[in-house]
Amino acid sequence: MKSIKSLALMLAAAFFMNSSYAQMEKTVQVGGAAMYPSKNIVENAVNSKDHTTLVAAVKAAGLVETLESAGPFTVFAPTNEAFDKLPKGTVESLVKPENKQMLTSILTYHVVAGKLDSKALASKIKEGNGTAELTTVAGGKLWVMMDGNKIVIKDEKGGMSWVTIKDVYQSNGVIHVVNTVLMPK
Repeated sequence: MKSIKSLALMLAAAFFMNSSYAQMEKTVQVGGAAMYPSKNIVENAVNSKDHTTLVAAVKAAGLVETLESAGPFTVFAPTNEAFDKLPKGTVESLVKPENKQMLTSILTYHVVAGKLDSKALASKIKEGNGTAELTTVAGGKLWVMMDGNKIVIKDEKGGMSWVTIKDVYQSNGVIHVVNTVLMPK
C-alpha cells in the first residue's frame, strides 16, 4: 500500500512539473491556438485556424521536412485571408502536382535563413536608413521597412504586406504573420 501511495505521489509530481513547464513557456496566440517556442514551425502552424491554406500548400510542395529541420528560419506566414486576396482559383491551381515547382518557389520566397525577430529586423532597417533588403531561401529579395510601429514588407512585384503578429518564436526560428501573400518576380 505504501508503494502505491509513493507511486501516486511521484506521478502527481511529474504531472505538476510538466504542466508547470508548459505554463512557463511564453506563448503567442495565432489562429486561436497557442504557439509554443519549444515546438518547430510545422508543429505550431498545423494548430492555427488562420493558416490552414498555408499548411496545405506546405504539404503539397513537400516542404514539411524542411520546415521541421533545425533551421533557423524566419517565416513570413500569410493567413487564409491573405491567400483569399489572390485571384480566384490561384490556390487551387498552385497545389496541383504539375505546379509544385511554382508553389515551392512562392512558399520559399516567404522564408529567410536565420532568426530575425522584430528587434533584428528593426536594427537592419535602421542600418539601411529606413529599408532592409533580405534574401529569401528562394534567392529572391524582400524589402522590410517600418510604417509607424508596423513592419511592412515589399515584394519583387511591388506588393506590400504588413506584419499583423510579430515574434512568434519557434524551436527552429521565428514566424511573423502577414496579411498578404508575397510574390517573387
